[in-house]
Amino acid sequence: MTVARPDPETIPARTPGRLRRLAARMGWLETVALVSLGVITLLALIAPWITPFDPYLRVAPAHLPPGWPHLFGTDDLGRDLFSRVLLGVTYTWLPGLCIILVALVVGTALGLAAGTMGGTADLVIMRLVELFLVLPSTLIALAVVAALGPGLVNTMIAITIFWWPWYTRIVRDEVCRLRVRPHVEAARIGGSRGTALVLRHIAPGVVPALLVTATLDVANVIMTLSLMSFLGLGQPAPAPELGAMTARGIDSLTVFWWLPILPAVAIMVMCLMANLAGDGLRRAVRGA
Repeated sequence: MTVARPDPETIPARTPGRLRRLAARMGWLETVALVSLGVITLLALIAPWITPFDPYLRVAPAHLPPGWPHLFGTDDLGRDLFSRVLLGVTYTWLPGLCIILVALVVGTALGLAAGTMGGTADLVIMRLVELFLVLPSTLIALAVVAALGPGLVNTMIAITIFWWPWYTRIVRDEVCRLRVRPHVEAARIGGSRGTALVLRHIAPGVVPALLVTATLDVANVIMTLSLMSFLGLGQPAPAPELGAMTARGIDSLTVFWWLPILPAVAIMVMCLMANLAGDGLRRAVRGA
């Protein structure tokens, strides 16, 4: 007995088809930007092992212009600027993703609690959110870092403190919108309650809005980290932070232009890719 095999052309393309539709709704430029974010993340993870020269040691005469083998030239101490910028992506991109992740976890948990519990819990959580949102977050974050002392961890803590309220508000509004939808009411009538109702029928509906917001927020976090590094509140020298390298080279802009410009361009590229990808995801979600 032979079993008829289905025609491959009649088998629906699931994941590849969904990815193609997502790319079509996003647009080719935004799709390239989204792929670029993955490439940047990969580079940030492996940068310490692929730098062509030791980013902390003198490898050539100081102030060599961009060329071969020093693609970005050398800095005022003779260190390879390309290696320092590549490692600087690690010091900027990965901390930014960590800040977004922590803020997402905290903000989502509080937003789900406020939206599903309502009453006093909702009132207390949202008043706390409003308190954080009306404060001058950047100035207070600078004060927190100044009080704790310069350093990457302290900078991340200061920024995260003021980043989670935005996600709490978004999640709470989405939960209030979703909990009166027919499929949630049907699940409630069917006996679903508490955590099961939230995780299975409400939380998945919050994910698209959070994904778009988080992607757009990456650029803001990167700029905030770079600003604090520019002001000398990041990792102390000789750590290759992009903002600090831009600050140290700004005095020689008219003579050795590559010292401040190339680290700043790296920051600009990361922020541009994140914004383009976020805009594309927002368009795709709205068109879904």
